[in-house]
Amino acid sequence: MSDLTPDRLRHETLLLVPDVTLTPDGPLDGHAVLVRDGVFRDVGPAERIVRTHPSLTPLRLPGHVLMPGFVDAHHHLTQSFGGALAFGEPSEIFRRVWVPLERALDEESAYVAAKLAALESLRGGFTTVAEAGTRARVDADVVASAARDAGIRCVLGLVCNDAADGTGEDADPRAVLAAAERHLARYGGDGLVHPSLAVSVPEAATGPTLAATARLAAAAGTVVQIHVNEHLVAVERSLVRHGMRPLEYLHHVGALGPQLLAAHATLLTPAEVTLLADSGTAVSYNPVASAWKGNAVAPATAFAERGVRFGLGTDGTRGDGFRLADAAESAQRLTYGLAGGDSSCGAGWTWLERAGAGGADAVGLGRLTGRVAVGRAADFLLVDVSGPEMRLSWDLPWELVRRGNRDQLTAVFVAGRMRLWRGWPPDWDGPALVRRAAELARRVVARAGVTRAHPTSVDAWRQAGPARTTAAARPTGVTAPAAPGSAEATTAGARATRAAEPATAASSARAAGGRA
Repeated sequence: MSDLTPDRLRHETLLLVPDVTLTPDGPLDGHAVLVRDGVFRDVGPAERIVRTHPSLTPLRLPGHVLMPGFVDAHHHLTQSFGGALAFGEPSEIFRRVWVPLERALDEESAYVAAKLAALESLRGGFTTVAEAGTRARVDADVVASAARDAGIRCVLGLVCNDAADGTGEDADPRAVLAAAERHLARYGGDGLVHPSLAVSVPEAATGPTLAATARLAAAAGTVVQIHVNEHLVAVERSLVRHGMRPLEYLHHVGALGPQLLAAHATLLTPAEVTLLADSGTAVSYNPVASAWKGNAVAPATAFAERGVRFGLGTDGTRGDGFRLADAAESAQRLTYGLAGGDSSCGAGWTWLERAGAGGADAVGLGRLTGRVAVGRAADFLLVDVSGPEMRLSWDLPWELVRRGNRDQLTAVFVAGRMRLWRGWPPDWDGPALVRRAAELARRVVARAGVTRAHPTSVDAWRQAGPARTTAAARPTGVTAPAAPGSAEATTAGARATRAAEPATAASSARAAGGRA
């Protein structure tokens, strides 16, 4: 592949002949695709397509798989400045970390944070992200512009909260719904930005507003994104307030249906799984978020068996589609498969399907993207499988799930245009964006007033002191180098967010009475 250069992939019309094409019928050898005007115009046996289009020069891609781009069914683009602040934290960190962080963003920092997240997603093979609505006090078009400028397809949620949930105040429902209608109309002809509505959690909106947003989204052919049944405390609050669990309450007020994209849905009763299946509600299964800060793992293999629509989401944890698919299968295996002796746990094809076409369906774009098929948007990946990890291929779907990684991505295409070449955008300065994000993030996090429940891992390591077995092995007089994030290595702005003191009764009291 030494002769493959980005210039050869920049044309408006491309006739691509990879070794393998991942189609709705599975991986097929000897196939080709014709891309024109951002759409797959032809897909089929290479000999036929080359013969049918004699004016085009086929670009052969030995050692490559052409596959659909990943769809991130749940993201928070403007939270990228604080991703590592969630490490080691208990559940419901949105009250202590994400809301203060987003509200500390101004227009520039919100744009840079969103574009940084979009870049990371593209680097991980995501061609579509569902943005669940920012709490930043900026126009939603700031986030839209960042996604558009990065070159990623974005389902852009507008927060429609009208009830105080501990992170906001009551709002006039008429003004909220008027803003929702304007948002849905605003991006009607946009090629990359697709409007949707969002409610942070069911308790953040009144019953009539939950029902009204459902009606508006259904009429517009889009989705309402809501965090549902994610944390135990949220389930208990709903039971105390309504006598119903969150998903049951959404059903009660008329908000369930194909227009609802329920994020997480980890704590479900069998009856609630039936509600999802019967109503056609979609779910974003977010396995990495469950591992990092959740209370449970969504029963995704049960979803598949019961016909519940679902895709895979990162929740902003890390933008790597291959690792997400691997986590999705691994979480099911460890949580449900081992106990039942299920050695398949959906097999590789299930998780590739849910990371692509299933995710596109869940976010409301199933007719537009997610498949390498005639008439669908040309959102696809060129994956180099010539290396030692994947050259000996026996079961490509399993291999992509368990052994694939973003380093194998030669190119990422969205709407037929190459957006990434070997990890970086070919037509704008990605490294400069990363540098600017690093500058802005220090200021934003410093003024956000984030409250962490735990010290950083470096501080915890130091506090362990003599209890550390490694300490005894260190030669006398040798000092460990300052680690990134430690008191010696961070700036004053970063120190303000590190929660360096132990979680004593006093610090816990301050956290409880701090920024909720």
